[in-house]
Amino acid sequence: MNQHRLSPGAPAPAITRRSALAAVVATGAAPQLLAQSPTVLITGHNSQHPIGIASFRGEEQSPQRLSHIIRADLERSGSFRNIDAGGIPLDEQARPDMNVWRQRGASWLAAGSVTRLGDGRYEVRFRLWDTTRGDAGQDLGGQSYVVAPADLRLAAHRIADFIYEKVMGKPGIFSTRIAYVTKAARYSLWVADSDGENAQAALTSPEPIISPAWSPDGRQLAYVSFESRKPVVYVHNVATGQRRLLANFRGSNSAPAWAPDGSRLAVTLTRDGGSQLYTIAAGGGEPRRLMQSLGIDTEPVYSADGQSIYFVSDRGGAPQIYRMGAAGGGAQRVTFSGGYNISPSISPDGAYLAFISRTGGYRLHVQDLASGRVQALTDTSADEHPSFAPNSQLIVYATRQGGSSALMTTTVDGKVKVRLAAKGGEIREPAWGPLLR
Repeated sequence: MNQHRLSPGAPAPAITRRSALAAVVATGAAPQLLAQSPTVLITGHNSQHPIGIASFRGEEQSPQRLSHIIRADLERSGSFRNIDAGGIPLDEQARPDMNVWRQRGASWLAAGSVTRLGDGRYEVRFRLWDTTRGDAGQDLGGQSYVVAPADLRLAAHRIADFIYEKVMGKPGIFSTRIAYVTKAARYSLWVADSDGENAQAALTSPEPIISPAWSPDGRQLAYVSFESRKPVVYVHNVATGQRRLLANFRGSNSAPAWAPDGSRLAVTLTRDGGSQLYTIAAGGGEPRRLMQSLGIDTEPVYSADGQSIYFVSDRGGAPQIYRMGAAGGGAQRVTFSGGYNISPSISPDGAYLAFISRTGGYRLHVQDLASGRVQALTDTSADEHPSFAPNSQLIVYATRQGGSSALMTTTVDGKVKVRLAAKGGEIREPAWGPLLR
């Protein structure tokens, strides 16, 4: 293994990546690191890869059980089925007997260790094998991280990312972040790990906070705050906690959405009468109106290629989702199933539209954009604000479950759902952040 040191993240008063991470990588490039595991409630079954995650040597003496976090991450993805590893640690530097693991039904095997160093940091090592490749299996490489105690959770997420990408051929999203809003005595905007853990407050206010939206580089959040007694759009630096005013025009300023290149945002303004769509430069300035409509146009979201904007309009009499060019022009209706459809989210691969449809309550649906086929993903009736993971394989959303507010993820086929850890209060408007490389 060759050593590679990652640069430290910037400190922040409200949201931090905590300490720097030093990484050693044998196969693949090492990313940077975040900081018990979510409540995993699987409600269906998928085509899943059987994997054994052996207990990490030394993890019982560390602040985090890394193997537990990795198992929960992979299970939450819907693509893996955990094989009981018997609780016996393996030596990641010695090839295990693959026959034993094949007999247990594991096609993949990961083993690792956690060692406390003299300066208080921890060295985390792991290795992954494909047990099906020959009698001895195939070594798929591994990684080694030197981390502060606060970064052990992020090390586990990075390991899960490595495993996911090696097996699935797509990026893992476990080390990404999500944002969401809670309403309790006050409103709070939270930034958390992808499993809901390690939540830190970006903003707390007695007035509503709505519509958080991540910048493409994951460094900023745009949102709407009512603290001046009207809706105003701010852009918030996640690392420093500093923010700046983006849109405070006459009337309402709402529903910010970043263009994929980060150069501008689409917003909904009423400054010229009625709720209409505009774009505004990321640095602020005079907005540009995209179209003239007699209806209410709102909730814009860019396609991944930046060529189109999807939005909600009642121009046909009831809210439906439409699409237009990113520079404006004519609009085409996209949703026809159901009489009331809102909250569009486009998968980063451009294949799917997630939205909320009022059908026996408010339920999460997904539409295949190529075929037009629509599928209801939930049986709950208070779903809101879906947001795709950056690899397009999961959706985060808010709902009510068992009489309480819940932060949930689901696979795109709706077969595997997980309730994440979340702060107390009424949970609203989750947004999944981008991949950070």
